[in-house]
Amino acid sequence: MTTAPIDVEAAVRSRYSAGARAAEAGLCCASTEYDPKLLEVLPRELIERDYGCGDPTAFCEPGQSVLDLGSGGGKACYIMAQKVGPRGSVTGVDMNDDMLALARKHHPAVTAKIGYDNVRFCKAKIQDLRLDMQRVDDWLARRPIQSSADLFAFEEFTHRIATSEPLIADDSLDLIVSNCVLNLVRPADKDRLFAEMYRVLKRGGRAVISDIVSDEDVPLRMQNDPDLWSGCISGAYREDLLLKAFEDAGFHGVEVLKFDAQPWRTVEGIEFRSMTVSACEGKQGPCYEHKQAVVYRGPFSAVHDDDGHRYPRGVRSAVCRKTFELLRRGSYRDQFVFIEPREAIAAEDARPFDCSRSKVRHPRETKGADYTVTTEEPQSCCGSEGCC
Repeated sequence: MTTAPIDVEAAVRSRYSAGARAAEAGLCCASTEYDPKLLEVLPRELIERDYGCGDPTAFCEPGQSVLDLGSGGGKACYIMAQKVGPRGSVTGVDMNDDMLALARKHHPAVTAKIGYDNVRFCKAKIQDLRLDMQRVDDWLARRPIQSSADLFAFEEFTHRIATSEPLIADDSLDLIVSNCVLNLVRPADKDRLFAEMYRVLKRGGRAVISDIVSDEDVPLRMQNDPDLWSGCISGAYREDLLLKAFEDAGFHGVEVLKFDAQPWRTVEGIEFRSMTVSACEGKQGPCYEHKQAVVYRGPFSAVHDDDGHRYPRGVRSAVCRKTFELLRRGSYRDQFVFIEPREAIAAEDARPFDCSRSKVRHPRETKGADYTVTTEEPQSCCGSEGCC
C-alpha cells in the first residue's frame, strides 16, 4: 500500500507556530554561543524561542544589506542589525504568522536599545522572494475569492506585484544567511529556492547557510513522517548534495565552513549533523585577455576551480580578467600569487580569452616581448658589517 505524501508546509507551520508560543527543545540543535554584548538588547523570550543549528550571523560586516531566510522570532536579525550598523540593513523573511508576530512585537523596544532602526520583517516564502504575502493577505481580506472571476483577478494581481514590484529586488543584497531552514522546504521547491538566492544577491555577494545535513539518503518512509520533517530530519540534504545545489544554481567558491564531528541525531543508522556552507555569486560574464597570471601556492600538486580551470602548483597559469578578480576575493586569495602585466591593457583593447582550456602564461607575455631591462647589482642587504 502506497503512503500518501504529507503536506510539508502544514506540518512545518503547525510545529513552528507552537514553537513561537512556547520554547520547544526538540526544534533543531540551538547550542550556538553568541557574543553576549549582542544579546543584551534582546528580551529573554526571543533568545529562548530561537531555533537553529549554527551561527551564520558571524559572517556579516558593517554596511552590508543582509537577508535572513526563515527569520523566525528575529533573534538573528536583531544581532545582525547591530553588526551591519546604521549604514547597513537587515530583512527577515518568514511565512509563519506567529513567528512574525513574535519578531515584530519586540521591534520597537529592541531598535530603541540599538539606537537606530535598520531591520524589517516580511511575510514570504523563501523559495519565492518576489511575492509579498502580506499584500496577498490584505488583498484576500478585501476581496475573498468566491468565483472563478475572483480567482482570475487574484492571479493577475499576484503576477503583477511579483514581476513589477518584487518584495526582494534582483541584485540587491550583499549577504544571505539562513539557520536550519532550507531543510524545511518541500523537495519540489528546492531548486527554485537556490535560484532565488542567486537572483537577489549582488555580483560578488555571498550566501552563508547553516543547516542539518545527512550522511546518507533519507528513505521515503522517513520523508513521509510529519514529525521528522518538521523536526529538521526528513528534508535534510545529503551533505554532498547541499554543496552541489549551490554549484548547480551558478554559485562559485562553495566551501564548508563548519562540519560538526558529532551528529545531532541518528535515525535508523543515518547521521544528521549541522554544517555551515558559504557560496559566492558573480562568476557570470565574458572572458577577456589582460595578460594576467596566477600561481597556485600548494600544498596540493594541482587544484581545479568550478569552471574547470586547472592550476598546477607553482606554475604561472593564464587566466582571464574575470577569473583573476574572482580568485582575488574571499577564500581563494590566500592560495594564489597574483601577477599583473607590466603595462595594463585597457578594457577597450582587450581581446576575448578562451577560458575553456588551461594554459601556462609565459613571463614574457606579462613583462612584454621587448622588455630588456638590466638592473644594478644590489648593495648588501646586511649592512656595512656583513651577514656572517
